[in-house]
Amino acid sequence: MQKVDYIVVGCGLAGIAFCEQLRKHNKSFLVFDDRSQQSSLVAAGMYNPVILKRFSEVWMAEMQLQLAKPFYKDLEKLLHTKIDYEFGLLRRFSSIEEQNLWFSAMDKPKLEPFLSGNIVKNSSPVIDAPFGFGEVLQAGRIDTNTLIDNYLKYLDGQKLLKSRPFNHDSLKIHESYVEYENIQASNMVFCEGFGMKKNPYFNQLPLNGTKGEVLTIEAPELKINFAIKSSVFIIPEGNNLYSVGATYNWEDKTNSVTEEAKIEMTDKLKVFLKCDFKVVDQVAGIRPTVKDRRPLVGTHSNYRNIHVMNGLGTRGVMIAPYISEELFNYVEFGKPLNPEIDINRFSS
Repeated sequence: MQKVDYIVVGCGLAGIAFCEQLRKHNKSFLVFDDRSQQSSLVAAGMYNPVILKRFSEVWMAEMQLQLAKPFYKDLEKLLHTKIDYEFGLLRRFSSIEEQNLWFSAMDKPKLEPFLSGNIVKNSSPVIDAPFGFGEVLQAGRIDTNTLIDNYLKYLDGQKLLKSRPFNHDSLKIHESYVEYENIQASNMVFCEGFGMKKNPYFNQLPLNGTKGEVLTIEAPELKINFAIKSSVFIIPEGNNLYSVGATYNWEDKTNSVTEEAKIEMTDKLKVFLKCDFKVVDQVAGIRPTVKDRRPLVGTHSNYRNIHVMNGLGTRGVMIAPYISEELFNYVEFGKPLNPEIDINRFSS
């Protein structure tokens, strides 16, 4: 029987963040991951402290960024790989009214650090932006595909990875430990994304999967080194490639790409992009979203050694480091969870 402090199920952004808490605190662990959940892999990976549709602050943006920036820098050192790309994020204005709303938002104390007071004039001959752009400060992108691929390789090299599905029915729960296959662990943490719907211990939680699709386009004439947010976002990937997205579908719960999503995104793109482009890739995944737009973090009501960390939604890059620290401190030191993320908020 192999004994560890933790079993972690799932190795997307949530699972990686919690594993890093364990590593930092010298806790032993094993990870089960079968690559079945794709929300982290299809994520654009942007960290952006402003909700650009309404010019409002992202929940706990300042604290999340304070934790996220050093978190990803440490991961770059661990993995010997570049994953954090800081670049400008410009919000395209569609009218004078939107410019005025931007300046009004700047008066809010929580938004002031993140909004530039200068209207950025459009200098690209292939972008239609007669009203210019607003610049979001402290934004950037994490290359989630590179992060997850390299973190799984790291775990495998350390013999900490079990690359197979986790069978919930085979889990044996005891008073002070859990037992699975030939492994005994003091605690286990489920970071399964939308796969939580099949988890008998936590599937009663209100996880509403939202399907998202993202395109990769090739646009040799575009030549920008900053991200643009309009009705869709454009994020530079290098070599004349750009990510474009994303869609929101609350009905379809498959990871299959659709022609409808492709048409929706290309039609929106053509509104302001006035050069030829070619779609070279399309991916889809189910975002683990929650009705109150807050994560799901906590411990099972009947089993004190089984925990969950889920519901990162569309902003997992920023949220994961924060909630992993919250859950670790809760499990190890009994520090109360932030009530806004505690799963007990849904107790009847």
